[in-house]
Amino acid sequence: MTTATAAQQAQINRVSTGITGLDEILDGGLVPGRSYLVRGGPGCGKTTLGLHFLTAGAMQDEPVLFISLAEPEEQLRVNADRMGFDPTGVTFLDLSPNAEIFAKEQTYDIFSPAEVERGPITGRIIEQVQSLRPKRVFIDSVTQLRYLASDPFQFRKQTLSFLRFLSEHDATVMLTSEGTSEAPDDDLRFMSDGVIELALGPDGRTISVTKFRGSDFHSGTHTLRLYDRGLAVFPRLRPETYRRERQHELVSSGVPELDELLSGGLERGTVTIITGPTGVGKTTLGLVFMKEAAGRGERSVVYTFEESPEILLRRCESINIPVRAMVERGTLSVMNVEPLQYTADEFAQMVRFQVEELNSRIVMIDSVSGYRLSLRGQDPVRYLHALSKYLSNMWVTTLLVNEVETITGDFRATDVGISYLADNIVFLRYLEIEGELRKAIGVLKKRLSDFEKSVRKIDITRYGFKVGERYTLRGLLSGTPTGPSE
Repeated sequence: MTTATAAQQAQINRVSTGITGLDEILDGGLVPGRSYLVRGGPGCGKTTLGLHFLTAGAMQDEPVLFISLAEPEEQLRVNADRMGFDPTGVTFLDLSPNAEIFAKEQTYDIFSPAEVERGPITGRIIEQVQSLRPKRVFIDSVTQLRYLASDPFQFRKQTLSFLRFLSEHDATVMLTSEGTSEAPDDDLRFMSDGVIELALGPDGRTISVTKFRGSDFHSGTHTLRLYDRGLAVFPRLRPETYRRERQHELVSSGVPELDELLSGGLERGTVTIITGPTGVGKTTLGLVFMKEAAGRGERSVVYTFEESPEILLRRCESINIPVRAMVERGTLSVMNVEPLQYTADEFAQMVRFQVEELNSRIVMIDSVSGYRLSLRGQDPVRYLHALSKYLSNMWVTTLLVNEVETITGDFRATDVGISYLADNIVFLRYLEIEGELRKAIGVLKKRLSDFEKSVRKIDITRYGFKVGERYTLRGLLSGTPTGPSE
């Protein structure tokens, strides 16, 4: 029998936050018996995160405690029920002020020291913890305790003592704070073993971990979504943490002339940019590889940012690519992505599901310009780099459809500076020959093997994608070739 290392044992003993994506950011979850500060302004999802944390423990029959210093228990239960949480296994300690405090007070000082003195509150907490012995405690919000202390020093001393009391009772603690410039919570960040930051900005909600004692974690900001059924977290993709065993093989297109151009096909696990102007056949070329993969029983997925799946299905069927049948057999997924609806982190999670759960072997992003919209002004190269590296590590063949603005004229491989990402670059373009537009295909780059240097004719007909003979004219890349007539 093998003995687990200390690192492995720590991973086994992690306490789940109840949110899969957040557990991933925390390298498996929270370290038990420690306290974690959840920071953020109103409406960021702090209480919802606490409900995830507590109900996850309740589902494992752990005693869990919600200490509320702001909202009454009845309101918390109603809100939990509306979001789909089952609060029946959660014990609530309601320390929120009730209406009688205001009604009975005869002075204008609502927060009378006699009504909010620390002693009774502390006694109720101690009594509840000692009787319940909770494994998880959520305090919402600890900011309220600040007003019970006579000065900042007293608050730090009392809070630290409180957290140690809970730790000695084997509780893992989450506490929320709404730090402001008028009432900063730097002291709470210092006292806590970990800090989770929630933010709501112009580009949506984010979550980040800025401190996590005793463990590594995924740094940076990650996407957070607040739904009517709770929170979802989409971690920033870290490609270096994923890897599959490589088996060197070629991915054939099923078109002999195209494979000849590529010296046999595309290498498995490589990134290929298919570039060219609108309407030249870039998407069709990618689906040619997927059609051949379906014949081998492999699964592919195409993410279309600009074209509806139904239009894509009809168009492919008209050129002898049976996309609808491939979808029905489960060898192809056509995913329509609204770029302004999803962030780059969410899109990466969608891709991961297809690769890790459904074993898709070819992934096509159609197109790079549509993907850029989901980044909302952020650098597309950074995110495409991470996604492409992940797919390569997972031994998935990646096709990036890139549209260039020029129809003919001077040749450009890409317009967004992503050429360095590619192991292969296949270009399609229009040529003007004797007053007629023709189509051509060529290979500009192939990192792992040689390739044919010629430019060939292509036709897309009802019989499929056809690659013809070589062009013999000069100046083909200029779009207006010269030389002897065909």
